[in-house]
Amino acid sequence: MITRYLRYVIDPNLLSEFEAYAKMWIPLVEKFGGKHHGYFLPAEGANNIALALFSFPSLAAYETYRSDSLRDPECQAAFAFAAETKCLLSYERSFFRPVFD
Repeated sequence: MITRYLRYVIDPNLLSEFEAYAKMWIPLVEKFGGKHHGYFLPAEGANNIALALFSFPSLAAYETYRSDSLRDPECQAAFAFAAETKCLLSYERSFFRPVFD
């Protein structure tokens, strides 16, 4: 299993737009075989940082999702929404291997 960690820098004045964007992606990740662990929006501290975590069974499965999402109309709509609203300023991503009991 591989878990993708995303750290977003968002426009705090467009938090509701970013939340709408986030809600678009949760079912899309699952549509392509992933498990979304949620988005985490600012509550205390920095008001312009948001996080997301989602997992795929393997890095290969993630790469398939990534490739397929570029051609998917619902994913394209989510990308366009972020571009139109400018709620997302930048992001960084990392991959982790979770450890469970």
